[in-house]
Amino acid sequence: MIDADTGKTVYTGKPEKRESQDSCTDEIGYGDFSQVELPGKYYIEAPLLGDSYSFQIADNLYDDVLKEAVKQYYYNRCGITLTEEFAGSRAHNACHTGHALLREDMSVSMDVSGGWHQDENGSKDVVRAAENISVMLLAYELFGDAFSDDMELPESRNGIPDLLDEIRYETDWLLKMQKEETGAVYAKVTVPASTQGKPSAVYVEPPSMEAAEGFAMCLARFSYLYQDYDREYAMTCLKAAERAFKYALVNQTDDAQDSWRFAAAAELYRASGQQECRYYLEKYLEEELKNEQEQEGDLPCFLGSVTYLMTRRTVNREYCSECIARLLQRAETLSAQMKKEPFYVQANEDQTNHSELLQKMLWMATVNYIITNHEYETIIENHLHYFMGRNKLSISYIDDVGIRNYKDYNESLGIMNQFDADSRLIFMLGEIISNYE
Repeated sequence: MIDADTGKTVYTGKPEKRESQDSCTDEIGYGDFSQVELPGKYYIEAPLLGDSYSFQIADNLYDDVLKEAVKQYYYNRCGITLTEEFAGSRAHNACHTGHALLREDMSVSMDVSGGWHQDENGSKDVVRAAENISVMLLAYELFGDAFSDDMELPESRNGIPDLLDEIRYETDWLLKMQKEETGAVYAKVTVPASTQGKPSAVYVEPPSMEAAEGFAMCLARFSYLYQDYDREYAMTCLKAAERAFKYALVNQTDDAQDSWRFAAAAELYRASGQQECRYYLEKYLEEELKNEQEQEGDLPCFLGSVTYLMTRRTVNREYCSECIARLLQRAETLSAQMKKEPFYVQANEDQTNHSELLQKMLWMATVNYIITNHEYETIIENHLHYFMGRNKLSISYIDDVGIRNYKDYNESLGIMNQFDADSRLIFMLGEIISNYE
């Protein structure tokens, strides 16, 4: 192991060969140089193979990565000017500040400025917003020490963690999407691609049941966590969530179990103690826990279950025990799979399944919070190292990290520039940093 600045050898050792892995025919060796603790830039020199790319050893190595991951949402703010002071080369003037047309009635327009762009055109979907807000709020709730009030946002150093400041910018937009008189929530703001350089009209899509339920879920969660900073605003969010949930219940067309409604009920029960919500969420759990096969990838079901486990209100202990057992079983299954894989990461051959891997780490990190398992923590860290360049292609998929960065090969492979993947990255970074605090 060579110090990149001085050229001096700081450590000598031999790699250990791993047994064959399920999805890799290459020979993979591992070297342990954990005895080297002095901060600096290093590389590995190996006979026949040559030199590795350089890497860093440092304290608080991931803090700047987390800061940049959170700032991705700031860069996507709609409706305001982003200044060079905070956005650098991504600064731009205010966009989409005009009113949008209702798809249901083109003679009516409304103000839906604000929030985060979700694609290159600037469209904004309520359900996607709700999913990602809820993931980041869970990260804050579990790993709050990782999120500072100094992430170089306009709101920094105001006494409120910057992650919550950023999310509030999105909840301000969500509140605009609700119909005051009914509680219904418009589904999305659609911005078609511009034609011949001219901006296209912006449209507000009709309300949907899923939008109302997702809206209720994330605003109730935000209200619960934000009340210590601004009780009046938190109450505004809670009342809006209650109206949306009531709309969903009144207008449901059948008795089918709905994971979005379940997640909304769990959040509202914790935030306000409504017994109607408790009845609904326990009815859902009663049916869901009868199924031997859980619905893998059902994010609202996962979020609702975790909230149910964390609430301080009266709960069914049997249901809690079964929820925990399922979480643990899933984590054990993932752990067993990962240990068979090269780099301890179950990646596909072309290394493009980042969202799938991040979703698995969302699950794993949550379980690790519940039981604190060294093996799980190692798996989570291995995934971060994989994303940062310790992979078969030696490419970093995270902005401004690594000698070989995705930007030099394929812009679409970056994790931070993917609206949904970035929130999961924030979650994983929060978990890892909090364990180093």
